Amino acid sequence: MDKDSVLIHILKSKGTPTLLGGDLPFRVINDNKYISPLSAEGEVREENLPTVDQAIHTALSGENKTVILIGSEGSGKTTTVEKLVVDWAKGVHLQNFEYVFHFRFKDLNACEDALSLETLIQRCHHYFPPQSMHLVLQKPEDVLVVFDGLNECKYSLDPSVLTLCSHPTQAVSVDCLVASLLHRSLLKGAAVVLATRPTANLKFLSGSQVKVLGFLKPQRKAFGNCFFTDAAANKALMHMERSLGFYDFCTSPRFCWTVCSVYKPLIDSGGKLPETLSQLFVDILVGLIQTLSLSQAEGTELVLALGRMASHCSVEQHLSCTKAQMYSFGFQQFLTSVDTFLRIDGEMESDTCVLSFHSQLIQEFILALSFFLGKMTYTSAEKMLKKHEDGTKFLDVFLSGLSEPTQRRPLENFLGEFNPDRVKDFKQWFKSSSEESLQGYNADEHYRCFRLLHQAQNESLVKEIINSSARIGLSYDSLTLQDCVPWSYVVTCLGGTKSLNLYNTKNLTEEMAEVLAPAMSLSLKIVLQRSFLSTGAVPHLASALNRGITTELDLSYSRLGDEKFKILCTGLRDCKIQELCLQSCNLTEESCEDLVSVLTSGTSQLCLLVMSFNKIGDQGFAKLCDALHSPHCKLQELKLDRCDLTEASMKVFSAALRSGQSELKKVILARNTMDDSGVEALCVSLQHPLCKLQSLNLYTCQLTGACCSHLKEALMSEYCTLSELELSVNELGQEGALLLCQALRRPGCPLEKLG
Repeated sequence: MDKDSVLIHILKSKGTPTLLGGDLPFRVINDNKYISPLSAEGEVREENLPTVDQAIHTALSGENKTVILIGSEGSGKTTTVEKLVVDWAKGVHLQNFEYVFHFRFKDLNACEDALSLETLIQRCHHYFPPQSMHLVLQKPEDVLVVFDGLNECKYSLDPSVLTLCSHPTQAVSVDCLVASLLHRSLLKGAAVVLATRPTANLKFLSGSQVKVLGFLKPQRKAFGNCFFTDAAANKALMHMERSLGFYDFCTSPRFCWTVCSVYKPLIDSGGKLPETLSQLFVDILVGLIQTLSLSQAEGTELVLALGRMASHCSVEQHLSCTKAQMYSFGFQQFLTSVDTFLRIDGEMESDTCVLSFHSQLIQEFILALSFFLGKMTYTSAEKMLKKHEDGTKFLDVFLSGLSEPTQRRPLENFLGEFNPDRVKDFKQWFKSSSEESLQGYNADEHYRCFRLLHQAQNESLVKEIINSSARIGLSYDSLTLQDCVPWSYVVTCLGGTKSLNLYNTKNLTEEMAEVLAPAMSLSLKIVLQRSFLSTGAVPHLASALNRGITTELDLSYSRLGDEKFKILCTGLRDCKIQELCLQSCNLTEESCEDLVSVLTSGTSQLCLLVMSFNKIGDQGFAKLCDALHSPHCKLQELKLDRCDLTEASMKVFSAALRSGQSELKKVILARNTMDDSGVEALCVSLQHPLCKLQSLNLYTCQLTGACCSHLKEALMSEYCTLSELELSVNELGQEGALLLCQALRRPGCPLEKLG
C-alpha cells in the first residue's frame, strides 16, 4: 500500500477553519499541534489516565481486535483517528499492519447504490491498486479498518435484521456492507478502530470501549500555549474553566479552540472577557453577523431560519438537514453564507449535501435567541422548553442569559429589540419554577436554578428568588466542578449563607475547593462530614477559614489524616472557628501538636473540639493538655470518645484542669480504658477550687466500685462544680452505687444528672 498516497489523501486541504467548527484535523496534524486527548476504561484515577493514543495501541495489542472510541462532540475523536492513520503512514506506529483503510460515515451515507467491498475501497481509496486486493483478502489480519462518525450512520447495524455479506465481490447495500465488516463476516481477522458519539448502534457491537475524555488541565495548558504567552494562557484557561461556569465543555478541544479564538483579540487589546457561556456566544454571533454585512431585517430573518432548523434538529433529534429541509426553514437567500454558521458535508450544488450545526451548544443558543426574536405571542417559554426538552440540555441556560438586557444588548444592536412579551414571560416562568424547586429537596433542581441565576448575572434577581423559604442548606453531596461556579456566585450575591452543606461529597478536588473558597468564607457553618478532600483542596479551605466568617466546621468521618490536618491548621490558627468536629478523621498523636499551636495561637476562638474516634493515645492527649495551661486557650468542651486513652494520661489532664487557665466545662472520655486509677487522678482536680468542670462522661471506661470512693470524696467537696456525671456500662456494683448516693445526700451537692 502506497503510504505516501495515504498521507496526501489524509493531509490534503479540506476547507478552512471556522470560529464555531474549530481547527481542522489536517491543519492540527500538519502544524504539529496535535495533543492526544485523555481516555478512561472503568474507574481510573485522574493522574494516571492514559492518552487515547496509548489506549488504542494497548487495545489493539490484545486479543480483541475491535476498539471503539466513545466521546462527546468536539472531544478530539476525528483528529485522533486521522493522526492514527498518519502515524501509520509515516512508519511511527502500528507497523504490524500492511493496509489501513479509513472511512467516514458522512461519506458512506452518500453512497446509495449497491457496492461490493472491492468497489467501496476503490471509491473511498482511489490510490489503492486493484491488483493488491487479493493480498488484503488473503491476510485480513494485516488490515486495520478505521471508521469515523458512527453516530452519523443513518441505518441500524442490528445483525438480526440484516443479511450479512461474506463475499468481497458481492454487491450489497452500504448498511449491509458496513455491518458485515463490523460483525466480521467480511475480512474476518482484521482489526477495527471505530470513533463515535454515544449512539444506539453501539449495543449491536462488541469490542474494547475507550472513553474519550478530551483535555484535562495539562492538555488545556499545552493547548493554550499555542495561542498565548504563558501569563495570558493561564489567565485565559482559568477564566474559561471557572468564570464560564461550564467546566465540562472545557474538556472539548473544539470548544477550547473556539474560546481561545474569541479570547485572544480581547486579551491582546485589554478587553473584558465574557463572564458567562451566554455572553461568549453573544460575542461569537455578533462577530459572525458582522462578517456578512447584512441589514437588520436580513440578520433577523437568518437567525429565525437558523432557529427553525435548530428546533427541527432538537425535536426530531436529527444531527443534520437536507437542502430541501433548509429551503422549508427559509434559507433560500442565505445558502451562500450559511457556512459561517453551519457545517456543510458535500457539495452545495449536490442534492446529497447535508448541513448541520457545529455543536449542540450553538444549536441551543440559536434556538433560545430565535425564541426572543419571534414576533408571535402565543408561544410561552414553558411550552417551548417542554417541546424541546428531549433534545436539549442548555436551552434554559441560554434563555436565562439572553433575558438580561446587559447580555443581549450587543445582539439587539444588530437584530433589533427582543420581543418584550417573551422576555417577560420567561422571567415569570423562571421565578415561579425556581421558587418551587428551591422549596424542595432535589439537589439537582437546586443546581439548575443556581446555573440559571449565574447565567443571568443579576444580583438583585438572586436575592429575589432565593428568599427565606428556599432550602439552600440541604446537602449538596453530588456537587461537581460545573456546579461549584454558580453555587459560589449565588452565595456571594447573597452576601453569605448560614450553612454550606457538602455532606458526603465523594471527591472535593483542588479546583472545586478553589472555586468554592469565596462561598466558604461567607458561610457561618461548613459541613464536610463523610466527605473526601484531596490534598490540594485543603489549602483553599484553610485560606477561606482564615479570611472568612465561619464559626463551625464539621469534618467528621472525612478521613483527613495528619498531613492534610497540618495544612488545615494554617487557617485554623487565625480564624473565627468556635466549633470544630474532627471525629473519626484518621488523626494520630502527630496532629495533636498542630492542634496545640491552634489552641494557643492567641487568636483562636475555639470553644468546642471533637476528637472522638481518633487514635491519639496518651502521648497525643498529653500534648493537648499543654494547651489547657495556656491563657490563650478558650476551649470549654472537649470530646475524646474512644481515643485509645488510659489512666497514664489522666494525671496530666488533671493537672491541666486545676492549672487556673483551663476553661473546660464539659469533657467526654467514653470508651477509653480509664480504669479506677485514672478516675482517682481526675478526682483530685474535681475537688480543686480552680477546676471549672461541670460535665464528665465516663461511659464504658472499665471502671469498678473501687473508683466510687474517690468520686464520693470529690462530690462531697465544697469546690466541686460537677452537675452531670455519666458512668453507664461500668461494673460499679451495689457498694459503689451506695457510695455515690451518700454524696448525693450532701446538702449543696452540685450533681443534677447521674447516668
